[in-house]
Amino acid sequence: MAPSIQLFAAINFLVIGVSHILAPRAWAEFFDLLRQKGEPGVFVVAFLSLVFGSIVVAFHNVWSGLPIVLTVVGWGQVLKALVYFAFPTFALRRIGMASPERARLFVYGGFFSLALGGFFTYLYATS
Repeated sequence: MAPSIQLFAAINFLVIGVSHILAPRAWAEFFDLLRQKGEPGVFVVAFLSLVFGSIVVAFHNVWSGLPIVLTVVGWGQVLKALVYFAFPTFALRRIGMASPERARLFVYGGFFSLALGGFFTYLYATS
């Protein structure tokens, strides 16, 4: 099952990365909208992190070699979800850092996401 999850992660990171690079203002406005919803808006981010992270850790709990990177990313998303669900006030401050004036920061995240997507594509292709 590990190669399928590597492909799942590659697709997710590549699509999100391209979107961050081409539409950073939309991402900033999305997070601004969530911030305006208050603590319930934080739960949207937490659910997205939990779904991705739990799928990865359930089907790719690999603790050796290069595939460990995906396992760590998955557990990181699960931990992020836990923190956001348990401490929504803290999370609200975090998502509040995204604003239309700082939209360019999403471009940097997009390139990082593309790099991860490329890495997970490599893992998939070589497995």
